[in-house]
Amino acid sequence: MTGRIIDTDADVEEGAAFLSGICPRLRMAYAQTGPLPLRRTEDGFERLLSAIVSQQVSVASANAIWTRLKTAGLSEPKAVLAASEESLRAEGLSRQKARYARALAEAEIDYAALRSAPDAEVIATLTKVPGIGVWTAEIYAMFSLGRADVFAPGDLALQEAARLLYDLSDRPKERAFRQMAEDWAPWRSVAARLLWAYYRVAKDREGIR
Repeated sequence: MTGRIIDTDADVEEGAAFLSGICPRLRMAYAQTGPLPLRRTEDGFERLLSAIVSQQVSVASANAIWTRLKTAGLSEPKAVLAASEESLRAEGLSRQKARYARALAEAEIDYAALRSAPDAEVIATLTKVPGIGVWTAEIYAMFSLGRADVFAPGDLALQEAARLLYDLSDRPKERAFRQMAEDWAPWRSVAARLLWAYYRVAKDREGIR
């Protein structure tokens, strides 16, 4: 069972209303952020390859490298498998990322099947691929598959938003944060959207340490 899928802005609004009803602090945050973004994206190989490209580089650099890969026709599994490591590196990938790209292509993931797989199975399948960690898999489940009840407790912006919103002395550690987020089921993906939005509001208002 996949649970609830977020397809429209109305779905996000429903989740935000639920969260506002169960937690005064989330209600306060929502009052400050206003409507939350849908942020749905396409799923599949390109989305995950793009995530690998984006790791540990600036947005501008990632966009430039991705454009080069697309222009060179190196954004599909067969093309990546047929390309040499040197060819991939020539388009801007590091040696490690070139290996990750090939590993993703070799994994032969059934992306259509993931659309109906349970959340835990999606995360487990994706994290078997070198270069795809839990955070990337959770983000893919949230935004490419539209899962309503997935969270990313390892995300530093979410941790900082929670610290500010709940007046915590420190950012919550990943394990404790995952437990904290259980209270926001079955709309943990909307809670993530709300905390990210609140992070931006708080950053503009106060600055972030």
